[in-house]
Amino acid sequence: MDGTISSTAASVQWSQGPSRYEKQKRRDWNTFCQYIRNHTPTDPYSSNVHQHLWTSSRILEFLRYLDQFGKTKIHNQSCPYFGVTKPPLPCPCPLRQAWGSLDALVGRLRAAYEENGGAPESNPFGSRAVRVFLREVRRFQGKSRGITYDNKKRKRNSGYKKV
Repeated sequence: MDGTISSTAASVQWSQGPSRYEKQKRRDWNTFCQYIRNHTPTDPYSSNVHQHLWTSSRILEFLRYLDQFGKTKIHNQSCPYFGVTKPPLPCPCPLRQAWGSLDALVGRLRAAYEENGGAPESNPFGSRAVRVFLREVRRFQGKSRGITYDNKKRKRNSGYKKV
């Protein structure tokens, strides 16, 4: 395969500008950096946002902060519609960030972290605490909204036999 196809594809991408995903990733990255700048005590010797301040607890704090801007109705356990897929009447339960939106956001931030010089092995967006948080949000929101998230079972390769 010669380089013509890939260079043509690259020039088409270049002429179109960044993709929707790339724009969203940049916007998410800027939002996160701004949040950290606004919620970190100022260091008189530096105006930079330091990546060593980006611990999993700071990331969870950011995700909880974003929760207030969500658009998905998540019923409280005391709500009569808890676990009801399509409630017949409105209720005062809060609007929150949907699990899928949070999961996609973390994925974009994880990619942006590495693109901005962070080491993949120390990426705080892929930490165990963040994964557990997302799993718990998914579990609770599924119960709250009466949605079952079935675990996908991995298919075994039928042509390979373990000896």
